[in-house]
Amino acid sequence: MSMRKKLEHLEALGREAELGGGEERIDTQQGKGKLLARQRVALLLDEDSFVEMDRFVTHRSTDETLADKKILGDGVVTGYGTIHGRLVYVFSQDFTVFGGSLSEAHAEKIVKLQDMALKNGAPLIGLTDSGGARIQEGVASLGGYADIFLRNTLASGVIPQISVILGPCAGGAVYSPAITDFVYMVRGTSYMFVTGPGVLKTVTHEDIDMEGLGGADVHASKSGVAHFASDSEPECLAAVRSLMAYLPQNNTEVPQSRPTDDPSDRKDEKLLEVVPDNSSKPYDMHDVIGAVVDDREFYEVHEAFARNLIVGFAHVGGHAVGIVANQPAVLAGALDIDSSVKGARFVRFCDAFNIPLIVFEDVPGFLPGVGQEHGGIIRHGAKLLYAFAEATVPKITVIIRKAYGGAYDVMSSKHIRGDVNLAWPTAEIAVMGPEGAVEVLFRKDLDAAEDSEVATEARIEEYRTQFAHPYIAAARGYIDDVIDPRTTRPRLINALEMLRNKRDENPRKKHGNLPL
Repeated sequence: MSMRKKLEHLEALGREAELGGGEERIDTQQGKGKLLARQRVALLLDEDSFVEMDRFVTHRSTDETLADKKILGDGVVTGYGTIHGRLVYVFSQDFTVFGGSLSEAHAEKIVKLQDMALKNGAPLIGLTDSGGARIQEGVASLGGYADIFLRNTLASGVIPQISVILGPCAGGAVYSPAITDFVYMVRGTSYMFVTGPGVLKTVTHEDIDMEGLGGADVHASKSGVAHFASDSEPECLAAVRSLMAYLPQNNTEVPQSRPTDDPSDRKDEKLLEVVPDNSSKPYDMHDVIGAVVDDREFYEVHEAFARNLIVGFAHVGGHAVGIVANQPAVLAGALDIDSSVKGARFVRFCDAFNIPLIVFEDVPGFLPGVGQEHGGIIRHGAKLLYAFAEATVPKITVIIRKAYGGAYDVMSSKHIRGDVNLAWPTAEIAVMGPEGAVEVLFRKDLDAAEDSEVATEARIEEYRTQFAHPYIAAARGYIDDVIDPRTTRPRLINALEMLRNKRDENPRKKHGNLPL
């Protein structure tokens, strides 16, 4: 056979691979409002940058229902390309081929990609759209999942791993995304659950549909499994591209700085009016963050989950940073179980990938309640403490208002290796709030007073004057400076520049025992 004939054969096989499960299944996929596997890759990556691998892989099953149904690619598109000009690896499951089910060969393609990403130190992005394990392959399919899980775990903290759920993801398949760093979902078309609605109805007699059980909004707001929920696939894939602007390629690099026209010495007069005169009144911490970061751009993570703590990425003076901030507008900014876990995971991600941390603090303490105590707030709150204490990246804290009790310690205080700790004049650093302190310290006196209410108010005012300010902490060096709120941005940029070459390390160990 001549070279030309062989090339014609190659091109024909290439066209066959691109057809996936065939025209009928392609029409069905698009009829559900879902994109095809290669369309998704094209939207995610820089134009014409994708290099596909393993186009001609097929399954090896001898099952009589599959033996004569071999489709090139076997239900997953794998390869590499660039985002913002930087190398990334990507796999995209093809629901038109056996419902995107995972076979031994399908898994081997993903595993090969995982190994390449780890060796070459580049992010791995998985686009999931699969009915789960290929039942006909039995334990070989289950083994394929475990091979993937192991590599997810070994790559954790070495390269960024991102999971984009663009269809069903059920049973054992959910545990690969769960190990990765960020999970994206799309409303109406993507679902995650260990056990589906049909089995629930039979076993537990709970009647619920797919969206209610494991849809994007459920996981983005209630379970915390998803970090982001989008209205469409193009919007979702664009959001992944945006995330990559804040991340390094791997744990040996620092994130790229980004040029900005936003002046580093910019002072915002609005910051003088953010915090209400009455310290029990709420305000929106997003107003503080927006006034300080470059171009008011804040890429919030877990926006709908545990909203009493805000986490996300920004650039400050061109530096990529991770921001952790209490939100006084939700539960008064108190830390609870969900927000502690949310914050701990984010802090550990930033520390693993050399992203400096900026903390905006206004925390009255840990949320009280039987539900919280019985739910393990001690154990879960310790996760956030552990994460901040363990982190060796540059850590800058700005106390905006309240910093009470153990929560003061936890929120990257000087005592757990905070590098630069600043406070606004409105800061109140104390063991507890004035009302609670007066109740504890002067209960007998107040009960005996002729006018208990007047006496209580007088004691509260006395306590405020004595303790509800930042200067006792500043006198001890626990706060490095009390600053004019308008200078917050320039002070943060100055601190980030100063800490650029920070070196710190933890004692040699296999790994710590995080209070899981």
